[in-house]
Amino acid sequence: MTENARIKALEQIMPATHGADEDIDWQAAEAVWGSRFPADYIAFMGRYGAGSINGEASVLLPLPKPGLQWDPAQMAEETANARQVWEAEGGRAAFDVDPESILAWGVTGGSDILCWLTNDPDPDRWPVLVVGRHTADSFAVYPYGMAEFLYLLCNDEFDVSPVGITFWDGGHLSFVHWQKAQRRWQEGRNPETGEPDPYAGDFAD
Repeated sequence: MTENARIKALEQIMPATHGADEDIDWQAAEAVWGSRFPADYIAFMGRYGAGSINGEASVLLPLPKPGLQWDPAQMAEETANARQVWEAEGGRAAFDVDPESILAWGVTGGSDILCWLTNDPDPDRWPVLVVGRHTADSFAVYPYGMAEFLYLLCNDEFDVSPVGITFWDGGHLSFVHWQKAQRRWQEGRNPETGEPDPYAGDFAD
């Protein structure tokens, strides 16, 4: 299955209605991280962009961007967090990898960090590594790319959830781009649903 086919499959269960092309400078991102990125992540950024899934998981930007209201989540901070967990859990004694091979691409509301394990020189073969906070194992590797992992997770196809939170209920799955979420907040609406929210906009400039 091509990366575009994987994104189309994901769109069948999670429409990209509130997504946006992130318009990433991939050369700059590759220079910062010392590698190119998986094709499915690049395709995801072009169709959905960075943002929130059901308000319970977020896909991260590869480079920092200034926010409309607050700076959106990005890889550097969560990658550092994942590597700190690796160190705190015992380093190689807990999970025998080079910490530099852990690269975060998402987070969940349950404090799980969704990463790639970047040992393979081909990014399209990077498996997903879940650095779990409330899961059976602190480190678990899944033999899927990012888009396929999200599809399986959102479609509830794992026998045991790989993350410590359930962010689907068998119903509608929504994705909201971070810019749209922040605009909703500024307008006094819930960032995820768009419904009026008396608490939204409290910290608007």
